Amino acid sequence: MIVINAAMQADANTIDAMKDAIAKMETASLAEAGCRDYCFSQEVSDPTKLRITERWETMEALAAHFATPHMAEFQQAMAANPPKGMELFCYDATEVDMPPR
Repeated sequence: MIVINAAMQADANTIDAMKDAIAKMETASLAEAGCRDYCFSQEVSDPTKLRITERWETMEALAAHFATPHMAEFQQAMAANPPKGMELFCYDATEVDMPPR
């Protein structure tokens, strides 16, 4: 499983301007082969921070995602509404059972 964990810092106007592009990106990405999860979320304690969580079955599925028309469209929207900052981490992960609670 390939896991993407990203955080984007942006002001309220940028986030509002990106909402339609984000919704389209989530919907189109979730329809892709190999996509298990694709979600943007706004932090409750810091509404200027968006978190992006993605889960892909394989690195090939993620690479194919980068070549899609909806990714190009999203990149254009990001260029028109640039965030103040962004961190992105990519992990090759193995799912494990939760410890007893």
